[in-house]
Amino acid sequence: MPQRTKRKKNRPEILSVETIKVTGVPRTRAPRNKTITLSEEEREVFSGTLLHISSPTTTKAITDTIVNQDLFETLGFLPTNFVDLLILDPPYNLNKTFRSAAFKKKDIAEYGRWFESWFTKLLPVLKKTAAVYVCCDWQTSTAVHLVLEKYLKVRNRITWEREKGRGAKKNFKNTSEDIWFATVTDDYIFNVDDVKLKRRVIAPYTDDNGRPKDWQKTSEGRFRSTHPSNLWNDITVPFWSMPENTDHPTQKPEKLLAKLILASTNPNDLVFDPFAGVGSTLTTAKKLNRRFCGIEIDEEYCLLAAKRLKSADTDKTIQGYKNGTFWERNTLNIQKRKTQVL
Repeated sequence: MPQRTKRKKNRPEILSVETIKVTGVPRTRAPRNKTITLSEEEREVFSGTLLHISSPTTTKAITDTIVNQDLFETLGFLPTNFVDLLILDPPYNLNKTFRSAAFKKKDIAEYGRWFESWFTKLLPVLKKTAAVYVCCDWQTSTAVHLVLEKYLKVRNRITWEREKGRGAKKNFKNTSEDIWFATVTDDYIFNVDDVKLKRRVIAPYTDDNGRPKDWQKTSEGRFRSTHPSNLWNDITVPFWSMPENTDHPTQKPEKLLAKLILASTNPNDLVFDPFAGVGSTLTTAKKLNRRFCGIEIDEEYCLLAAKRLKSADTDKTIQGYKNGTFWERNTLNIQKRKTQVL
């Protein structure tokens, strides 16, 4: 059964990729910087909320919790058929250093074998109606697809724009990532009306009586709620002025995760993230009235996740999503106003 972990200084990390120690460098924050940090008091408080699994456990015991552990240590202890939505954001196939661990780039075939070696062990946790989303970079997207196709029903590939990236002199700037969408069976949830995007209307078509066709005229302009496509260019990667931002180097935006969660779950369904990082999936799930469970090896990231979950008790805000509507970028001023339909 799960046990609450006690905080230990210099606790060794276990990870099935190359592990290294990274010396933290104190940062001076600008006065308006909203990046989430931890005080020593918060570390002590939140460390008592983390779990460690050392024997077979139940769904009830791990619901709404963070397991501070190597995923590969827990795979034999997780309950079966308890997950409604599995969101996977594993290390991308890049030479990437995290706070206390690093991943070394492999060739594509080797990365595919690595992914398959642990992905198959997660399949028993899925309900027959479950959906799966897998985040990946463009280079290994094909390898991930081939593995998913062997075990699940692949529905789509979402490509989203990060709007950030380093320029290159002999190549195109890389500003996109993929998310594969798959389901266990043909019986699955997809709430299309919950993930429509509110867009400005450029060509305001009207009927013979001059009435708007599938759009609304409001005090702030003309808008249409459009069906979600598999190309997302309305996502903003967390940065220093956003309240959800942390120092995690590959943090996913809450808005992006909200789309996945709202599309593929109903209230009180359970969302599972076995590479939980700083808890973006878990926090978003809580804000949207879903149950959750996350596994993360790094204690500092777990503590940041716990702090974010605590804040979600009172703050349900998801930047870019308001009053049940996903908005385009750069519409914050309009979202703040009280819009009237004319």
